[in-house]
Amino acid sequence: MKAMAKRGYTLFISLYVLIYFIVSFTGGETLSTAMSLFGLAAFIIGYVLLPVKQAWISLLLLIIALIVHLVAGTSLTQGVVDGFTVMSGLIALLLIVPAISWVLEEKPYIESVINFAQRLLNTSRKFYFGMMVITQIISYFLLFGSIPMVYGMINDFLNKQKGEAWENYKGTALLRAFSLTTMWVVSIPSFIFAVDALGASLGLSILQGFFISFAGILLSVLFSKYQERHYGVDLTAGIQEQLAEIAEQKKQDSRGNKDAVEFAVLFVTLFGSIFFLNAVWAVDLLLIIPIVITAWVILYFIVRGRTGAIVENGKVYLKESIPNKAQQFSILLAAGFLINAVNQSGYGEYIIDGLFYLTDVVPFLNFLWVLPFVVIVLGFIGLGPLTVIVLVSGILQGVELPYPPEIVVLGITSGSVISIMVSPLILPSIILSSVNKLSIVKNGLMFNYKYAIVFYLMVQLYLQLVVFFFL
Repeated sequence: MKAMAKRGYTLFISLYVLIYFIVSFTGGETLSTAMSLFGLAAFIIGYVLLPVKQAWISLLLLIIALIVHLVAGTSLTQGVVDGFTVMSGLIALLLIVPAISWVLEEKPYIESVINFAQRLLNTSRKFYFGMMVITQIISYFLLFGSIPMVYGMINDFLNKQKGEAWENYKGTALLRAFSLTTMWVVSIPSFIFAVDALGASLGLSILQGFFISFAGILLSVLFSKYQERHYGVDLTAGIQEQLAEIAEQKKQDSRGNKDAVEFAVLFVTLFGSIFFLNAVWAVDLLLIIPIVITAWVILYFIVRGRTGAIVENGKVYLKESIPNKAQQFSILLAAGFLINAVNQSGYGEYIIDGLFYLTDVVPFLNFLWVLPFVVIVLGFIGLGPLTVIVLVSGILQGVELPYPPEIVVLGITSGSVISIMVSPLILPSIILSSVNKLSIVKNGLMFNYKYAIVFYLMVQLYLQLVVFFFL
């Protein structure tokens, strides 16, 4: 029964994404209805695959959407037809982004980059900075999969260094680095959805997010200095000891340098292609990115003369990986249904008006102060940043705001940064805890709450200064 459900789920979600691309290029109301039906079929079958503890979020969103339709008296049939297409672009992106990992598995690219950078990372501050930068680069390709990958490599490098001080050192670097990518990395689904939904400039959003992310990295390096003093451990001595052993055991060969250079070329071509195509082609980013990734992966294997690897990887992906995404896709389908219900009923404007009312009655408070807390609070009840940003951006999409969309994008994504760092119910924290064996609360809230407070204030300082001087 479950094996049949997996095959059915893969079929329906694949048809759903295929029709999304067809509709995007050709249009057609009939095909949009078919896409909704395939999405609904995948949504229903998903509950055969999911245990209750994984299904409750999508069920909650579904129930809220049904209540909104019933209370508002809007058409439930039309809500289903329209609602189950809202997330089609994002689901297509999430379905195709993992193909990037096929390229990274062909050669030891990541190991080469780390080996290449070792000579530059000979103090605890430099090494911490390097861990954060490498994690952000790998996140571009593997999303939160970068956390266990980079942790494993760093842990192998620092294999003799044990204790909570070292786990704090490694864990905070990786978790903070990944969380900061949600403000600027173009392959992070929540960032791209916010940019697309709010009509923000991609270039300006990336530039602004990168600037704040870099400031966040420097802030984290500063915090690591005081944390090292708190633990009373000389981390630099431990790192230099490991570097000395590596220098004696093994010299880096020229092949490793070539792999590191090749990785840099791959990074630039993927990022550059997305940016260039967005500049010259007037279509949604959620359509551009999957197309670029698909072409980039195919071209890579053609150049390497390994076109058969595409088929091999594709078979494994269809058989095993897609059914494992049932929870994520079910949440997104339910979120799309809810967004449509809220917008169709007009309740979205009431929600935003309520937030503006709150900012009016509290002195020195404006909408941008409150916006990140929507993401943070919902993160503490188990809603991940992607789900929350999809909901908030979808609602804001139909509301006139007195701020440029790029500012609103930064406000929302800064909330996702903090939510990832401090919430014990968000996947990146859970993954980190699974590899370093510390509790989720310690890895997230206990290690990061002071940093999160200062980071929030830093972002708000930037946002409020922009509003004060330019608006």
